[in-house]
Amino acid sequence: MKQILQNRKTGEVKVTDVPAPAAQRGRVLVRAAASLISAGTERAVVDMNRQSLLNRAMEQPELVRKTIRRARTEGLMNTVNAVRSKLDSYVALGYSAAGTVASVGEGVTEFRAGDRVACAGVGYASHAEVLSVPKNLCVRLPEAVSHDEGAYATLGAIALQGVRLAEPTLGEAVVVIGLGLLGQLAAQLLRANGCRVFGIDLDARKTELARTLGMEAGCAPDEDARRLVSEWTRGRGADAVLVTAATSSNQPIELAGEISRLKGRVVAVGGVGTDVPRDVYYRRELTLKISMSYGPGRYDPEYEERGHDYPFAYVRWTEGRNLEAFLDLVAAGSVNVERLTTHRFSVEDGERAYQLITGETAEPHLGVLLEYDTAREVERRIELAPESKASARDAKNVLNGPQTSVRVGLVGAGGYATGMLLPAFKAAGAQFQAITTASGISALNTGRQFGFAACASSAEEIINDPSVNLVVIATRNDTHATLARRALESGRHVFVEKPLALTDSELNEVLEAAGESATTLTVGFNRRFSPLARRAKEFFEGRRAPLSIVYRVNAGRLPPDHWAQNELEGGGRIVAEVCHFIDLMQFWTDALPVRVYAEAVAGRNHEIVDEDSVLITLRFADGSNGSIAYLAEGDKSLAKERAEIFGEGRSFVLDDFRSAVMYRDGREEVVKLRAQDKGQPGEVRAVCAAVLKGEPAPIPLEHLAATTRATFRIRESLRAGQALNL
Repeated sequence: MKQILQNRKTGEVKVTDVPAPAAQRGRVLVRAAASLISAGTERAVVDMNRQSLLNRAMEQPELVRKTIRRARTEGLMNTVNAVRSKLDSYVALGYSAAGTVASVGEGVTEFRAGDRVACAGVGYASHAEVLSVPKNLCVRLPEAVSHDEGAYATLGAIALQGVRLAEPTLGEAVVVIGLGLLGQLAAQLLRANGCRVFGIDLDARKTELARTLGMEAGCAPDEDARRLVSEWTRGRGADAVLVTAATSSNQPIELAGEISRLKGRVVAVGGVGTDVPRDVYYRRELTLKISMSYGPGRYDPEYEERGHDYPFAYVRWTEGRNLEAFLDLVAAGSVNVERLTTHRFSVEDGERAYQLITGETAEPHLGVLLEYDTAREVERRIELAPESKASARDAKNVLNGPQTSVRVGLVGAGGYATGMLLPAFKAAGAQFQAITTASGISALNTGRQFGFAACASSAEEIINDPSVNLVVIATRNDTHATLARRALESGRHVFVEKPLALTDSELNEVLEAAGESATTLTVGFNRRFSPLARRAKEFFEGRRAPLSIVYRVNAGRLPPDHWAQNELEGGGRIVAEVCHFIDLMQFWTDALPVRVYAEAVAGRNHEIVDEDSVLITLRFADGSNGSIAYLAEGDKSLAKERAEIFGEGRSFVLDDFRSAVMYRDGREEVVKLRAQDKGQPGEVRAVCAAVLKGEPAPIPLEHLAATTRATFRIRESLRAGQALNL
């Protein structure tokens, strides 16, 4: 499909072929008919990505600090590669569109194919032929509203939320500073609410347009705006001021205070400087609110991504209900958006549209619409590089016969996959065949950067691709088990990131498929492949007594609304990360866990998830014991992991997979690595060897099962308050 993207590195905006998205759970698949370019916001985004790296760094100091912290923990080269990968990628543009529902994903009952809808959301309602939009960010179009008009819905909801925060009442005098799209819409909404409206803008043409659409009066900021507003309000000052300008200048906020009445209200809707002049706001006891985009639900993943709506009786106006209300006003003729449209471009001509809004084309503009050919067949697979003769030949033997190369099909391409897994597979000599992600853009980015032959729309296309003999699954946790099972049933080797499953039933299905398959299943328990972890195992080789292992993890906090904390989507941190340390203990002891007990470090802070800090005790079949202190409240400067192993008069201390100290016969021996190695390269080499040489899976299937079940029982132990047998 065609989509308008911007390259983060070069700043270039171009129309690009991207695989169309497939239907997803909780989402609506929409064939776009029109989308609106939000000139102010999108120009700011485009300009930001065109700045030098130095300027970008100066404007995002926290991002720079985060990068430095990552370099300290993960190594300089890993961090450099991750930053390069991030920069040399495309980003979607647009967030307001309308079209027709093509299909709906699992769990969506509010829409059906053929419904005309308006869509909202950065990363969802982009400038693309096909959109995958969470159901709460879609609303039906009234019959009287066209697709072109519906494309204004997101901007209308933003303006409407600003108006709601101003709490206007019938007959009040309200000033709108900035008469771009948001200002024009806000002025009409205020007029529909029974208010008198005065507008301020540098462009006299925009002021005049607003007058023709119902605004009473207006002027430029330098036309003695204070005096004119005072006269217009009969000397009282504005009851409320909406700042809808887009500028880094503090001047609009200052002006808003100066033209307000005593105890007036100021609402910042646009992106403006907010260095509030205390004197005027204090003397007039003004209320300043900053509007959060479309309304309640914005930035809440439970509402936007997981589709949990707020109760109507308690939250009357949400993002979705603001979209509906705005479209109802358009249908009733109370708001006119047709008069705001100055330009129309086909999506294929999108580059010229951005030349217009960025000022490269010196031409006045306001509403810029992109239009789409809804009858055109869209591409679901994009060829990126010619397939090599070797891989084409080997593809015939994907289900049987000797393998002369490892041919990877990747499902999912998050930061870990691109920063760790793919570089490791590349170093191991694997060929990259096909890739799919939830977003076609990330599939295109990763596919282009790592030399994949093609990017596709769905996981099924990867699993059944005849050129793929190893399916690498790096999606969110709730899809791991299903995808792994399907890939095993198709006769492919499988490498799946941890965790393997989120429930016992999921785990049983995967294990059954693995047991019946002639191919191998590997889970990303990489730490057992670390050089220092293997050194520890060798250190206790031949032991006859049990081991005692103390493992401390300075995990750091994850916010409660992070997807990994969601029990259905991420499984929680015990299932998703503590599995690493259980597997490593299995590796060191050569024994399965048979009993677990866990207690949480509970507190009253609602920002802290109790299960983020847990103390766990494990008993292994050979009599060994392990304790895991998984703690979220430590200081970031402390290294993440430390393990101490005791047995037969010997001790081994492992520090963050960078160094180790061995104690034996009253002596100590120190081993240091040049860089941290948590085992990803060794694990990937082992997986590739299993594919090429027909060797057993690098981790025994019973270990994968025992580790995963142990995490389930740990969660149950926390809730039951007692030890549980596996």
